[in-house]
Amino acid sequence: MRARHDDGQATVELALLLPLLVLLLLVILQIGLVGRDILLVTHASREAARAAATDPDPGAALAAARASGGLDPDRMTVRVTGRRTTGSRVEVTVSYRAATDVPLIGALIGDHTIRGSTTMRVEGPASPDRTRQIGHPGS
Repeated sequence: MRARHDDGQATVELALLLPLLVLLLLVILQIGLVGRDILLVTHASREAARAAATDPDPGAALAAARASGGLDPDRMTVRVTGRRTTGSRVEVTVSYRAATDVPLIGALIGDHTIRGSTTMRVEGPASPDRTRQIGHPGS
């Protein structure tokens, strides 16, 4: 009987499966990056809503969303609606165009728009006496 020569079989199998494994790892990486962006957009919308609820300046929500960190400000838009008087509700929607920059995968799926929306009650300006009592208990 002749002996079988299987010396190169494992190498051929690895060569066939390795590209699929690398592609799978890249997909998992891209999913993780988009998941991270979803969390950061939610955080940015909460920060922006808090700023809009406490500060009557129209640019406060945008500044707070951009300062929340981790997101590219050039890919972000902030929309504020409903801010009227103290006690009313203000809604802030943050839209972010998440980049899909992972090689091979990003080219296949393209950029994805993520939206986060938060509603908060508008708070009135703090009175000077109350601020002093909270900030300086002895005064």
